[in-house]
Amino acid sequence: MRHALHVVTARGTDRLVLQEQDAVAGLLGLLDAEALMRRLAEAGRTISHAFDATWRTVDRLVSGPAPRGRRPLADGVVEHGGEVVLARGVDPRKDPVLVLRAAAAAADSGLPLAPATVSVLAAQSAPMPVPWPEEARDALVSILGAGRAAVPVWEELDQAGIIVKLLPDWERVRHRPQRNPIHRFTVDRHLIEAAANAASHTREVSRPDLLLIAALLHDVGKGWPGDHSATGEVVVRDIATRIGLPSADVETLATVVRHHLLLPETATRRDLDDPVTIEKVAGTVGSREVLDLLAALAVADGIATGPAAWNSWKAGLVADLVRRVRSVLAGSPPPKPPTLSPEQAGLARHGGGAVRVHGGAVTVVAPDRVGLLWSAAGVLSAHRLVVRSASSASAGSTAVIEFSVIPEYGSPPDPATLEADLRLVLAGRLDIEQRLARRARAVRPPRVPVAPPRVTLVDDASATATVVEVRAHDRPGLLWRIGRAFGECGLDVRAARVETLGAEAVDVFYVVDRAGRPLSDDAQRAQVRDQVLAALR
Repeated sequence: MRHALHVVTARGTDRLVLQEQDAVAGLLGLLDAEALMRRLAEAGRTISHAFDATWRTVDRLVSGPAPRGRRPLADGVVEHGGEVVLARGVDPRKDPVLVLRAAAAAADSGLPLAPATVSVLAAQSAPMPVPWPEEARDALVSILGAGRAAVPVWEELDQAGIIVKLLPDWERVRHRPQRNPIHRFTVDRHLIEAAANAASHTREVSRPDLLLIAALLHDVGKGWPGDHSATGEVVVRDIATRIGLPSADVETLATVVRHHLLLPETATRRDLDDPVTIEKVAGTVGSREVLDLLAALAVADGIATGPAAWNSWKAGLVADLVRRVRSVLAGSPPPKPPTLSPEQAGLARHGGGAVRVHGGAVTVVAPDRVGLLWSAAGVLSAHRLVVRSASSASAGSTAVIEFSVIPEYGSPPDPATLEADLRLVLAGRLDIEQRLARRARAVRPPRVPVAPPRVTLVDDASATATVVEVRAHDRPGLLWRIGRAFGECGLDVRAARVETLGAEAVDVFYVVDRAGRPLSDDAQRAQVRDQVLAALR
């Protein structure tokens, strides 16, 4: 692959970037970049596995002789020389569950499976009956429930080809690359990492076994065309039936896989103060059991994805959403929109431009008018602050806007300077457009082609506003450009949810017309879409 990359680029580069992958694949006679990257991931994991096994042997030899004797760990499984091996006289050809029982013993004891034992199990294990016996299913859950210790054990079984014999659908996700920069791992490694993370949350749910299995299989649909949540629901029904789960558990597992993105996507892209948001989530999950499984899976999945996908901001939003939905499922009415806090009310009593900056929270208080939110957002962008969320409330004719922000890089700006500029823009004495234009000229354009922006008006997401979802390549001042387009259409932004995934922005806005109503006219809706798209070009 390295040689083919040098031929394609005509230089000695060792970075296989996205735009070169199809050409390298073609030169090697592979179908496409997907096949190339799967082959590369497989090679990397094979080398990594060999290194790990070698150094494990070195460490064992350097640390001195292991205790003599064999310590029983499970039926037909013992510890010998610091490794998990088969007991004398055990025949894998007569015991199909032995392979999972040995793996569970290794994960539970934190010991490695002996390479010779893995080879014997791979070559001689009897086919697992379908549906699986209960003992086999329990052993699978035991492996996953071991947490971090499950990862190297699973890797041993996978490298030996045992996993695909037990779960044939695993082949479609094995070594499959993630075409998304926020993912750290290939699909298969991501799944076992998520299951290992889920082990820390088993005491938070009524069905820890279903949580662990759901974590292992939540992205199994990525091996098929189409929406991986929808295809995953179909695949997981087959797998759940194969491993012998009762029909009610199959349905629960399928529901969790189908909606495993529901909580994080709703929390970051919808207004949690809108009763429609909470009612729709409650109607989708249907029960406290499913809600708790989805909540635990959201954490496990997010951490396994990477720091760009899970942080304290998102965790707080998901926890708030779960709390509200749990209340509705218990029969309580949806919570009313929050009133101003005492500090906000105190600022609002001034009636003029007031600003408070406290860490990642920025509060802006000013006379309510169209464009207030995006004007303030422009100042934040000019100061290298990325807006994570924005919401507004009113006290009479005064608006109170709360921003959650983080620096693009380095240290946050000086709060006093930021407050001064916010007051200037509120008073109409600062040309923020000129500042943002200077910043835009200083930003290097993306080196590779990016997908065109997309603007969608989401129906039935709110009864009091029109929800506009914008997906675009992130750049400084993006929120300000979008907000200005809304202003040119005579709209005001009531609330916003802003998220950046890698280099892609997924921004959601709750907009109303000048009478404070959602948009109902088709021509006006089309104008909004066209105006926002024009602002993004």
